[in-house]
Amino acid sequence: MSYELLIGLRYLRAKRKSTFISIITFISTAGVALGVLALIVVLAVMTGFEEDLKEKILGTNAHVVVLKNGGEIEGYAGVMDRLKRVPGVVAATPFVYSQVMLSTGTNVSGVVLRGIEPQSDVQVTNLKKSLVEGRLTDLEKPAATGADGAQPPGVILGKELAKNLNLYVGDSVNIVSPLGNLTPFGMAPKMKRFRVAGIFNTGMFEYDSTLAYVGLHEAQEFLGLGSAVTGIQLKVADVYHADRIAREINRGFGYEYFARDWMRMNKNILFALKTEKMVMFIILTLIVLVAAFGIASTLFMVVMEKTKDIAILKSMGATNRSIMKIFVLEGLIIGVAGTIIGVLGGLLVALNLETIVAGIQKVTGFELFSRDVYYLDHFPSQVVPGDVILISLTAILISFVATLYPSWQGSRLPPAEALRYE
Repeated sequence: MSYELLIGLRYLRAKRKSTFISIITFISTAGVALGVLALIVVLAVMTGFEEDLKEKILGTNAHVVVLKNGGEIEGYAGVMDRLKRVPGVVAATPFVYSQVMLSTGTNVSGVVLRGIEPQSDVQVTNLKKSLVEGRLTDLEKPAATGADGAQPPGVILGKELAKNLNLYVGDSVNIVSPLGNLTPFGMAPKMKRFRVAGIFNTGMFEYDSTLAYVGLHEAQEFLGLGSAVTGIQLKVADVYHADRIAREINRGFGYEYFARDWMRMNKNILFALKTEKMVMFIILTLIVLVAAFGIASTLFMVVMEKTKDIAILKSMGATNRSIMKIFVLEGLIIGVAGTIIGVLGGLLVALNLETIVAGIQKVTGFELFSRDVYYLDHFPSQVVPGDVILISLTAILISFVATLYPSWQGSRLPPAEALRYE
């Protein structure tokens, strides 16, 4: 151990004439620990919310969507084969997309109708996992039942949509298309009867209240598309490289088709989350910065108290650099100790946050986290090792910078001036 570190540790352990310095040292350490703890917990919660949101988005949407400029895709089977040969593409499925109205006789709601192939859709999206009632295979054309003829085709509704229309599995609902048939009296909306075959719950209100799924052939027949589809959905090997694959498709397929990745389609909300996370990091770093001022104040007072010691060390041959190193190490010890305490406390809280929140709600009776408001079945908290390392290095760096000026002032103290009145 170098003598600078030995003296720095001794100054921290030594009994001081004034307890005020010890109090400021404790407050500085606690301030660094509190700042680090708050940063870890807040970033873990925001990361958890972000990952949960991404999971919900990808549960309903494909990684990449390919559309045709100016209309529907005819002969989509050949286009799908070409898309599957693009490096990074794992699976593909066609879909039909249109805006329609759902009517139950007493309630009416505008929805987005999506026609899908159940067998290939499960390879691309996670809709099957979101089903709370029914099965995707129920969307396939049903067989005839009894004397009344064929059973109505199935439709799968979002949980909120079914609740708003007061529909349950097995109930009947009419789907109305504004693009209907031309009659002598003008354009008449086209209407067809469906039965509720299932209900899904993605956890996102926008999807659960506006989406309805039917079989691909039923959608093509109802909307008068023939054998054409609106577009093709793709699943890629790495979701974070979906933008690169979309650009490659745009280059390879020319102007006739265009591809959009899931990050581009949801860039506003993803950018908002990223910005919010960055702003929270900057704001909470101010807590560590305030604690750094406490470290600087502590070192200024230690320098004033140890004037005699500095003079004696210099008389014995200590250099200005060594004196400065003593106080820098003392300040760094405070910063590192606070950082370690904060990291341990932050990890303990972040990894057990749901249990802690549940305990607080049980004791106080105040609901901190409402599942009905946030549409989450758990309190999301995800600790990213990179964030923990960045927070720790930032706290230590701020503590180090705070030690430089008081340590430099102490190293410039002339020994003759210090010993004159001793």
